[in-house]
Amino acid sequence: MKRNIFKMFLNKFMAYPLWVKQVVYYRLWQNMAENHCEKFIIKNADGIFALHNPTLTFQGKQELWDKKGGLDSNIYNFLKYSHNGYTILEIALNMFLSIEEVAKLYIFCLEQNLIESTPYPEIDAMSEFIAGKIRTGEYFLKNGAIDIDQLDMALSEQRRLDDRGEHILIGKIFIRLGYLTEEVIKTLFKLKTDATKRFVINPDIIPQSDNDLKEIDKLREENNKLKKENQALKKAMSAIVNTVKNYDI
Repeated sequence: MKRNIFKMFLNKFMAYPLWVKQVVYYRLWQNMAENHCEKFIIKNADGIFALHNPTLTFQGKQELWDKKGGLDSNIYNFLKYSHNGYTILEIALNMFLSIEEVAKLYIFCLEQNLIESTPYPEIDAMSEFIAGKIRTGEYFLKNGAIDIDQLDMALSEQRRLDDRGEHILIGKIFIRLGYLTEEVIKTLFKLKTDATKRFVINPDIIPQSDNDLKEIDKLREENNKLKKENQALKKAMSAIVNTVKNYDI
């Protein structure tokens, strides 16, 4: 089992001085605002798919232990990390996959009753949308942002416009009808686009704890000592080789 990389990184970041966190928070807020995402993320923290830790069902545990189903190795790795308390983000990091790829594993395991469903409609809706299982209108219906009548109305309006030769994406129709804001639509597609990107944190660049740093300094001292001894040995060997050459001549 690999290290909980992102948690380690966050724990170290949380120990930074307040003035550092203040600046970082401000920069993050600026970036989220520019991408129309800040309100969406803050208001839906409990339903963020990337922070969800899948829970194995009894059937899922049995399959992880017995592997009688002969499933793909990625499925078993997904189940293993889930069973060990890893979030979707950590699973993606440790398996070197994008959130989109992990979402597909998540949906498969959910459909096969290997993991439990969640009490948060947003998580299931987002995972299905990212994995390409449902379309935009279905996503907003599943997470409760619109009801079935509003979806039918939007689809009817889309068909009406199509008949006039004017195709409008369903998201824009939701905005026109006043069902959803432009901010919400932009956020959703920003998340879907970014879900295709792999996010990698090299464990070698993770900030270390004070104890780790002391150990690293100790190792560096020992390494420098070995280097000096090695250089001295090379000089001695070089002198011996030259002596032998002179003797041969």
